[in-house]
Amino acid sequence: MGALLELKQEGKIRAIGVCNATSADMEQYRQVGPLDSDQEKYSMLARAIEADQLPYCRAHGIAMLAYSPLALGLLTGKIGPDRQFGVGDLRRANPHFAAENRRRVAQLLDRFRPLAEAHRITATQLVIAWTFHQPGMTHVLCGARTPAQATENAAAGEVRLSDDDLRAMQAAIDEYTAQAATT
Repeated sequence: MGALLELKQEGKIRAIGVCNATSADMEQYRQVGPLDSDQEKYSMLARAIEADQLPYCRAHGIAMLAYSPLALGLLTGKIGPDRQFGVGDLRRANPHFAAENRRRVAQLLDRFRPLAEAHRITATQLVIAWTFHQPGMTHVLCGARTPAQATENAAAGEVRLSDDDLRAMQAAIDEYTAQAATT
C-alpha cells in the first residue's frame, strides 16, 4: 500500500484498487491510505459479495467492479445443455456448466425473455443491466470475443430497469437458486 500511495502522489496512478479482498482486508488497507475500488466475481449465480464486500464498499464510498457477470458465458443463453466443452476448457469441470444446471439457467433466461423484449434488448444486455442495478455496484466488467459483442455489452449501460422489473427478475433468480440448492 505504501508503494501504491507513493505512485499516486507522484501522479503515476489515479486510483488504488483491490481484487478478491474481504472487508477485513480492505479495512487494513484503509488504515494506511484511501482505497478507491474493489473488483469481485459477481453475477446472478455468484452473489457471495452481497453479504460482506458490497455493503462495505457502499458504506465507505469504494467503487465496486463486478467481474464475470455473465458467468463465463452461461448467462448469455448461448450455451445449451448439449454443448460439449473441450479438454482444457475450464467450464468442463465447473458444476455450473453441468448439463442439468444449463437447463435450469435456460429456464431462468426464458423467464427474462418477455422483459428483454419489452425493453428491446437481448438477454445478455438484461443480465448486465440487472448486475449494474444492484445496490452499490458501480461497474460491470464484461468479456467479449468480437467487436459486435463488445458493442452489445456496452449498450446495456443505457438500460434502465424499474423496481418492478428488478422484483420480477429477483423472484425468478430466487426460484433458480432454490432449485439449484436442492440438487
